[in-house]
Amino acid sequence: MKKFAQNLVKKPAFEYFIVGLILLNAVILGLETSPEIMAQYGTWLEWGNSLILGVFIIEAALKITAVAPQFKRYFGNGWDLFDFSVVVLSLIPASGEYAMIARLARLLRVARLISTIPELRLIISTLVRSIPSMGHVLMLMGVIFYIYAVAGYHLFSAHDPEHWRNLGISLLTLFRVVTLEDWTDVMYKAMEMHYLSWMYFVSFVVVGTFVVINLFIAVVLNNLEQAKAEQLEDLQAPVSRGEILRELRQTQKALVRLQEKLKRE
Repeated sequence: MKKFAQNLVKKPAFEYFIVGLILLNAVILGLETSPEIMAQYGTWLEWGNSLILGVFIIEAALKITAVAPQFKRYFGNGWDLFDFSVVVLSLIPASGEYAMIARLARLLRVARLISTIPELRLIISTLVRSIPSMGHVLMLMGVIFYIYAVAGYHLFSAHDPEHWRNLGISLLTLFRVVTLEDWTDVMYKAMEMHYLSWMYFVSFVVVGTFVVINLFIAVVLNNLEQAKAEQLEDLQAPVSRGEILRELRQTQKALVRLQEKLKRE
């Protein structure tokens, strides 16, 4: 049974099948948002959800069987643990006081697409690795925001109290500016007081938007290269003694079968 589970979970066709079920589950969850479709096909959609959940349970059981008795290889892997948690949460009854949790747990099944596709796993790993470095970028951005918010309060609060009446509102205004969402309206309002006010806004857009965003991109790209390098090292890891012995036994069995076949011929 263990050998069968190992061979099955390693097959690309099995992975494609699971990806297909996750996509089908995503379609079903989308259809459930339509009252008209639920009124006509609600029972079928519920059956589809239950069937897909059953396949996911079998998948988890096969993966656990494949690593038995070394269960740490499964539960010690973050992605496998995430998949297992999604399956467990999906078992919550979709009725009563836990109905909302059950619906959200169903939605998590779509997130399994990330753990199934290696390229998406690499991107998520890169983003997680980038969090510590991004903290320093966020600190720099916070200092820039604070300086410009205080300066904006002193420069424009008397003329435009709607956008600059205190520090909090000034920070929200700067957030609007840095997202480039109708920021020129705020600038033109300030230019009614003094025509050189544009220098304040243009400098903030250049520093706050282009420079800081490029820093974020640089951090992510740097960690992406490191994640790729670690992934390559894992692929090039030395073969263990147990794996060598296993391969030798399989080779010996293949030679014995070949010898018997030659004798019969």
